[in-house]
Amino acid sequence: MTRNASDLLAPAVAVLLVAVVVAAVAGAWPPFVAVESGSMAPEVERGDLVAVTSTDRFPWGGLVGATEPGAPTRLGGAGDVVVFNPPNDGHRPILHRIAFPVTAGEDWTERADPALLDGDCSAIASCPAPHDGYVTYGDANGEYDQSAGIAPVVREEWITAKALFAVPDLGWFRVGVDAAVARAGLLPTAVGVGGLAAVTGGFGALLLGRIAARRRPSDERDER
Repeated sequence: MTRNASDLLAPAVAVLLVAVVVAAVAGAWPPFVAVESGSMAPEVERGDLVAVTSTDRFPWGGLVGATEPGAPTRLGGAGDVVVFNPPNDGHRPILHRIAFPVTAGEDWTERADPALLDGDCSAIASCPAPHDGYVTYGDANGEYDQSAGIAPVVREEWITAKALFAVPDLGWFRVGVDAAVARAGLLPTAVGVGGLAAVTGGFGALLLGRIAARRRPSDERDER
């Protein structure tokens, strides 16, 4: 039983160790985020898993907007893609691209793309800019977040990480777990996921054991 328990726990421990190593390199925890909307399509789709790093981690440090000189090209466009969470918003963190930085009191619509605006500064709640920060947008959206009312001008301290690359479809498990936690609670979800992992690991170990047992007699004959 001890050996079987070790066999079941080994994959989980390996995954945890990989996550810890990635987090140490990236400087962010968790080092991956699951995408729950299509606002960054087509490069990043719902269900993708995005690797992230801290905003000051070498060599990815700093925040650069799409319109700034030397903007990095990641996830299908220019400018850093960041994870931010406006306080008192009541929604999940947002993964969107930085357009450009703004300063408090600035009419930032004067240097914005008119195609991503719905009206002039007087029609936008976040204009003039109420504080220093960033104008942001989702690649698949038709407006800046601040024009569409998705988010106010994003303060730098609201940004928790920046995206490096996306892996298609690997985020569905995380999306499902988050949905289960929201519906059933953390403890029932943990018990359910743990039970499923144990059953899956048990069947896998049993299957591998039977395959090994079937191959053993033929191997012994070959040795004779």
